[in-house]
Amino acid sequence: MNKWYHIFQRNTGLNPYVWLVFCILPFYFIFRSSHTPQVVTGIILVVLFFICYRLAFISKGWKVYFWTSVQLLITIIMSLWFDYVYFALFLAYFIGNIGNRAGFLTMYVIHLVSTFVTMNYGLASSKPVFITQFPFIFINLLVVILLPFNIYNRNKQGKLEDQLEDANKRISELMVMEERQRIARDLHDTLGQKLSLIGLKSDLAGKLAHSNPDQARMEMKEVQQTARVALKEVREIVTEMRGTKLEDEIHHVRQILNAARIEARIESDDDITAVPLLTENVLSMCLKEAVTNVVKHSKATSCRIRIERSANHLTIVVQDNGSGVQGNLFAFRGSGIRGIRERLEFVNGTLELQSGQGLTLIMQVPIVFNQSQAGGEQG
Repeated sequence: MNKWYHIFQRNTGLNPYVWLVFCILPFYFIFRSSHTPQVVTGIILVVLFFICYRLAFISKGWKVYFWTSVQLLITIIMSLWFDYVYFALFLAYFIGNIGNRAGFLTMYVIHLVSTFVTMNYGLASSKPVFITQFPFIFINLLVVILLPFNIYNRNKQGKLEDQLEDANKRISELMVMEERQRIARDLHDTLGQKLSLIGLKSDLAGKLAHSNPDQARMEMKEVQQTARVALKEVREIVTEMRGTKLEDEIHHVRQILNAARIEARIESDDDITAVPLLTENVLSMCLKEAVTNVVKHSKATSCRIRIERSANHLTIVVQDNGSGVQGNLFAFRGSGIRGIRERLEFVNGTLELQSGQGLTLIMQVPIVFNQSQAGGEQG
């Protein structure tokens, strides 16, 4: 249940001053009566209605339906005694905010039947107010029919959007966790073996220091070389972790192809950067790996890169006119294709290979937006 003190302005889109008029209007109908007890009773009913209205918004469980029933009773009395039928608008709006489907449908049917009966009773009794205000009364009935479902569906959609946003956040957290685990595995695989080798050779060099100094010096040189290799691999991992914007990677790719004297033809949509950061980083690394493959292995003279964004996917096509690949394309590990596929699978993407006159890589990833981003784009 939404908070009562900002309920109209946030959800109905109606000007709060219009609701203020409906709050003041019942007093006009009440003061038409010349009987003081009736006027006092009417004022008490109006005050009691708004008290129940507030209590219904801040209550939970069965109390919501109790205060709603009191409002419904006051609405019927005001309609029959003072010819004021517009409390039904307040009640229709409130019923739309009942989250429980069974409770919503029950209160909706009861309110609709009571409103229809009281209005027809007033028209059948030929009350002057009902006759002169028939167009407004008819509009009031339409609002009672349509408004609750409109508010109920809007609130339900809002809850689903909140759940989607929470799910997207959870997915992002899981992606970060998986990326951390991958980095930990890479560091372990990279450093574990190298450090073990350094330790063994250092022990061996210490033992040979007196008996065979020349062999000890060779072992220490191998230790130094192993340390340099380990440092280089760690730097490569760190560089890969930093992540690159897709737009920046396109610029770097163009420079690499030009340096290799390969004609670069790059086509991209204007809004390719409007994707989640992790997905953009993964695509940047995959694009870099694919172009590196073209430069090192393809013997191509031309490379075409096409980046397209649809409603739900971002697709990158890298096509060269080189020698292509024979046999099982995914078994060609020297090109880094396996690494590209693993990175894409990490973000639920796919990799398709086509070999003919050259090699074509089609990388596609889904695009998932949260609601706030979508709202910002539409705004």
